[in-house]
Amino acid sequence: MAQDKGRTAPKAGGRGTYAVGDARRQKILDTAVEHFAQWGFHASSLARIAADCGITQGGLLHHFRSKEDLLLSVLAQSERHDIERLFSEPADSVAAHFTSVVALAADNARRPGLVRMFNTLVGESGNPGHPAHAYFRERYARVLGYTVDLLEAGIARGELRPGTDCEAVGRETLAIMDGLQIQWVLAPASVDMPARLHAFLDRRLREISVAGTGLAALPGPQGLSRP
Repeated sequence: MAQDKGRTAPKAGGRGTYAVGDARRQKILDTAVEHFAQWGFHASSLARIAADCGITQGGLLHHFRSKEDLLLSVLAQSERHDIERLFSEPADSVAAHFTSVVALAADNARRPGLVRMFNTLVGESGNPGHPAHAYFRERYARVLGYTVDLLEAGIARGELRPGTDCEAVGRETLAIMDGLQIQWVLAPASVDMPARLHAFLDRRLREISVAGTGLAALPGPQGLSRP
């Protein structure tokens, strides 16, 4: 019995150690968001990020192999959040998908640091040598492909008009979302991202849907104003 107890004690301590390590890793990711948002990738410093986390640079490198690894981990975490929060289940209609896209804009409005970081890094990553260049190219291609497939499915089931240019609608939606994010970061009080995006997608859906119907009105309890 004594020997059994001796074996179980380290396990409890191990779980506590893992929890501390997970919390420290998350703090590093959260801190990196603010640094990448303010200074971009190249001007950000692992030493400053580590100092703001209350650890050494060596301690940071215990969790992330390099600044490039930290950057890609931050981006991957953000994308996982979006998928788990809003896109874990496939949309059963184009209207439902557009509604989820508006909800994503509302969610982003509550995460200003991530939006600033996204804008900064997308601008930087136009340089093919940037460590996130491939990530953003693949991300835009992936999101566009997902949107086109969903729109084409809408045509097939009779929801959208035949001949709808699905790629054009997908690219326009991405452009509007990114453009609104830039304007919102510059002047948050003057741009209601969810309402503006809702207005655009509502008009676009009325144009391409067979029934000529748009999106349901934005619900007031969420604090989203009508366009």
